[in-house]
Amino acid sequence: MRYTETREQSAELLRAVVALMARHEAAFNPLSYAVWYEYTAGTNAALKHALEACLQATPQLGDDAIARLHAQHIDAADGPALQRASGDLQALMSDMAASAATTGRQAGVFGEQLSGLTDALRTSDTARLAPLLDEVSATATGMKQAVQALREQVEASRLEIDRLHGDLSRARDEALVDPLTQVLNRKGLDLELQRMLQSPSEPGRMPGVVMIDIDRFKGVNDTHGHVMGDRVLQVVAQALRTGAPAAMRLARYGGEEFVALCAHCTPEAALAEAEAMRLRVKAIRVRDRRTKDVVLTVTVSAGVAMAQPGEDAAALVARADEAMYAAKRGGRDRVCAA
Repeated sequence: MRYTETREQSAELLRAVVALMARHEAAFNPLSYAVWYEYTAGTNAALKHALEACLQATPQLGDDAIARLHAQHIDAADGPALQRASGDLQALMSDMAASAATTGRQAGVFGEQLSGLTDALRTSDTARLAPLLDEVSATATGMKQAVQALREQVEASRLEIDRLHGDLSRARDEALVDPLTQVLNRKGLDLELQRMLQSPSEPGRMPGVVMIDIDRFKGVNDTHGHVMGDRVLQVVAQALRTGAPAAMRLARYGGEEFVALCAHCTPEAALAEAEAMRLRVKAIRVRDRRTKDVVLTVTVSAGVAMAQPGEDAAALVARADEAMYAAKRGGRDRVCAA
């Protein structure tokens, strides 16, 4: 799940986000809220960097800038769940704005009545005092009720926003996951890779990429059919994830290729993890569901590349890919380093 803040933390963020949104020209819509929420929470380093660069050029951001930031850094999934949650959030924020406007109008009336009462007291106009006091008393009661209603709606809205964050997070997660293997898809990989490269590393540690390719996968499809091919992809993905470090992110790069992201590790640790993944896959025995006989075994070839200073994501992946092809040329079922 993308959002892990507690109810209290999300409430604090809500207040900060609304204050930030009020300073800019963009509309109060779900896209704008998501951009400022992730910026304020500090959970999206790429967004933070891009947004601050925008602010240096344009102190007040409009709808176009917000939409661009959202599309580039928050993965605006367009599935039904996200659309529904976005619509609910829009309606919720509209209701809050309407309640706040009503309370504001009553506060304006109350202020005018207080000004009239002050003038009457200053001029000792006793004829005006009685009706003015009645008006002020009635309006004060209405103000108290309006403020209480607004307070209750804000509290209810906080609970609803918690639920909507969960809905949006689940929808976004689904948009970043490969449905067959249940690991990150290409879009999810791109986001995680950018995040990993922008995170500061400790001395002696750096981001690493492991490119993994199933050996002779075309033969699996040709001999056993695509249903078996899909099953092999699933069991390989499971083997790659099983026993892997919690910080490692696994993605399906395309076809029969996978990518493992190793954040803040040494070259030796990345190579060791790649070798461990290779051995876990080699231990796979795909069996016939009816006879339980072993139908085939699987191996992978892997290439490891560690990030170099100033290197972008495309260059890092390309080096890992080349190392993986070196493993292929070397006889398959092995790991090579860039």
